[in-house]
Order: sequence, then C-alpha cells, then structure tokens
Amino acid sequence: MKTFLIVSDSHGKRAAVAKIAPLMAENDYLIHLGDGAADFIGARREYPEKTYVVKGNCDAAIGEEECVIEAEGLSIFCCHGHKYGVKSGLSRLVARTKELGCEIALYGHTHRAAVEVQEGVLCINPGSAGSYTEPSYCYLVIHNKKPTATIVGLN
Repeated sequence: MKTFLIVSDSHGKRAAVAKIAPLMAENDYLIHLGDGAADFIGARREYPEKTYVVKGNCDAAIGEEECVIEAEGLSIFCCHGHKYGVKSGLSRLVARTKELGCEIALYGHTHRAAVEVQEGVLCINPGSAGSYTEPSYCYLVIHNKKPTATIVGLN
C-alpha cells in the first residue's frame, strides 16, 4: 500500500500548506501540481526522496514540467494541466496519459476538485489549496493496484 498527499494551486497561501504539514511524514509521496510550487520548498527540503513538484503556469523556476511516478504497479502522470486545456475538458490530458502508458492523471489549474474516470484513466484534481474556491487537497491510497482518491477540505 502507498499513500499520496496531493496539493495544487496554493498560490502562495502557505498557511494552507502548513495545515497539512503534519501529514507529510506519514505519507509515501508528497505532490504539488503547480501554481504555488514554492510553497512546497519546505517539503522538498525535509522529504526530498518522496516529494514531487511540477510547474504551473504561474510558477517561474521551481518544479518539473511534468513527471511520471510508478507505485504499486500503476503509473501516474503528474502535470499542472494548463498545457492540456483542462479548463475546456480532459480529452488532451487523457490522451497524453495514455501515450505515456499511465493509468492515473493528476492535474490542477482549474481550482475545482474532481475525481473521475475518462476512457479508463482515473483523473484526479485535488482542487485549490489557496483561497480561490473551497480549499482542498487529495489523499490517494493505492493498494493491490486499486486507487482510492479522497478530496479533503482544508477549512
């Protein structure tokens, strides 16, 4: 079993990230999906072996463009989502996920939490940890190749 703490779109709202900081030690993976990548500097410093950060359209130099994580026999594509037009639909994101041979896509950008399956791909948006919408993050558990995603409010 592997556990993931997934955050996106914190946009400098470090107080929101501080609320989940106590959970970081107990998770196997810590992921920030962009737009506030600098808010995860502390996590990268403290847990470099399990922290992944991708760049959003509002991030300058911190983070990778996108990445793939292998866990519990599944491949997970991580990106911010802006390059795949996620505000207009998930078809391009799903196509890229399949092209990379992944079963799960993690994305942000829309500030709206969502967990849905499209064309066999589990698409997860943790929502925004910032104050644009109802602040949230995602807790993902993968056990025996079965992913279970839970959106958790940050209030």
